Amino acid sequence: MNIVDRRPNPKGKSLSNRQRFLARARVEVKHAVQEALRKRKVADVGHGERVAIPTRGISEPIFHHNRRTGRTDHVVPGNKEYVRGDEIPRPQGGEGGGGREGSPDGSGEDAFEFTLSKDEFLDMFFEDLELPDLVKKSLKDTNAVDLQRAGYTVTGTPSNLSIPRTMRLSMARRISLRRPKPAELEALKAQAEEARARGDEEEAERLFCEFERQERRNKIIPYIDPIDVRYRRYERVPRPNTEAVMFCLMDVSGSMTEAMKDLAKRFFMLLHVFLTRRYRHVDVVFIRHTSTAEEVDEETFFYSRETGGTVVSTALDKMLEIARARYPTDRWNIYGAQASDGDNYGADSSRCVQLLGGEVLPLCQYFAYVEVGDGMGGSLTGLTRDSDLWRAYSEVAPAHPHFAMRRVGDPAQIFSVFHELFAKGGVRA
Repeated sequence: MNIVDRRPNPKGKSLSNRQRFLARARVEVKHAVQEALRKRKVADVGHGERVAIPTRGISEPIFHHNRRTGRTDHVVPGNKEYVRGDEIPRPQGGEGGGGREGSPDGSGEDAFEFTLSKDEFLDMFFEDLELPDLVKKSLKDTNAVDLQRAGYTVTGTPSNLSIPRTMRLSMARRISLRRPKPAELEALKAQAEEARARGDEEEAERLFCEFERQERRNKIIPYIDPIDVRYRRYERVPRPNTEAVMFCLMDVSGSMTEAMKDLAKRFFMLLHVFLTRRYRHVDVVFIRHTSTAEEVDEETFFYSRETGGTVVSTALDKMLEIARARYPTDRWNIYGAQASDGDNYGADSSRCVQLLGGEVLPLCQYFAYVEVGDGMGGSLTGLTRDSDLWRAYSEVAPAHPHFAMRRVGDPAQIFSVFHELFAKGGVRA
């Protein structure tokens, strides 16, 4: 049996094959993405990744010869023992010398490795995440549509007919085809009649023939042709109806070790890539604080080194100041995310409770607090004593369902915590 594939082979065929493969091996690829994320540096979050998945389950059906059926002739070079018609005994231990044995330390089958592009990696990572919005419209519905002029088209409704453009094209066509004007025809006819009145029949006949030719040309070349007609074209342009801003608050005081800062940066790097990829109209405000707080740009937030004392309320004050000045609540959906080691100046924790419960949370649709550990000796969840800030925030959490608290003590926990905080329809606690 011969199978001939006569389907067209357009450009981009391999792309559709790759997408079908990723859809079929989604579970294994997603697990590989999560494993790769644990080993990444902060600056590499938005890049592609080379991943390896088990070969089981990715094989595709193929046509092959069945050695047990049909008739096959073999020519064995150098044969001095057998002649045509002799029966050759089957080898012991199977159909052939090949086989596959398991290794003593795991599977003997190689893993299938391939490279995910940046878009594929981020799509796989963020596919089931979203910004929680418990008060206002979802960000998916924040785009209204405006009609904007976008040139002309040859089809459309009569109400969109552009008379000036149609007449301009008609005139250009008539000029290029040399369509005679009515005044020219009248002048030519008058000249022919004048020649006949003078008795010059030869000249009159010539002019009348020219007049008839020009008149036929005038009828053949219409004043307005369907190819001249143009309609005004409009495009549907999305317009932000409601907008969103995310405030990122990070503790960079002296109590934050480099390991803690790395955990905080990993979390905020994920958050930043997530926001810029999934949503078109989201402002991100970066605030760093020690004993004082300041708004900084992205580069300073992630890579600048700073140290000092710890007064957490300064970051909350700065967030409120910026929100009131630039982001009115009637137009903006306000979100907040804070990362800290939980250390705070003793007298400041009560003020944090007042600011968070009394002003910040009523302003926000969602606020997430992530407490980071130093990565030495396991997760913070294993510690018996809560930090000052954790105890203070725990007083506020029961009254505000849109406030979430999580702990992270190791880079391997970043993905699970981020997923819990921003999962679609996830339970906030």
